[in-house]
Amino acid sequence: MATVKIPEQKVILCGEFGVGKSSLFRRFMSNSFTESTDRKSTMGLDHFGKKYTVGEKDLKLQLWDTGGMERVASITSSYYKYSEAAILVFALDNPDTFHILSQHLLDIVTYAENAKIFLCGNKFDQKSRIAISDSDMEAFCEQCHNLVSGIYKTSCRTGEGVEEMFSDIAKQLTQVNRSRMELQSIEERSFQVNTSALAEPDTDGGSCSC
Repeated sequence: MATVKIPEQKVILCGEFGVGKSSLFRRFMSNSFTESTDRKSTMGLDHFGKKYTVGEKDLKLQLWDTGGMERVASITSSYYKYSEAAILVFALDNPDTFHILSQHLLDIVTYAENAKIFLCGNKFDQKSRIAISDSDMEAFCEQCHNLVSGIYKTSCRTGEGVEEMFSDIAKQLTQVNRSRMELQSIEERSFQVNTSALAEPDTDGGSCSC
């Protein structure tokens, strides 16, 4: 029996250093959290695949993390290439990481132009220190001409909102896949040659006897 290949979608994490991208990656990979003082320094791209079921369809999200190499220009092409989705991550308690998102958005549009874009405000557990409001995030999306397909608030420390975010992204990418397959099917049918229309006309009994 043939094995059905599960569609795999590359999802990248984008944002400033220290906003919690690697913590999001760790939550996605093993549902764990590591304090900053206990983390080992990592250098190099990292990725991990996880299967989601949406309706009757299976989809694998392959999440990519920069591994602390945000500021290394040489990672740009390989990191963004073939991305189906990009998550713009900022820290809800750090306005500077929010106000610089437009630069990261420009990078996504430039190097991964077909990727769906999602906005993630991390460190939601820091309730008393939150400096970015829901209206701020909505205004940002409006300024981006509605390029953002979803807004989420997460806490890597508690896990709040993390799985819900990835599940929703999987759902949206499944819908995109379905739409692409339907469009491809329509295009294939439209280019099929109707061989019966090209057949030689039947001349038997077709001539005038008068």
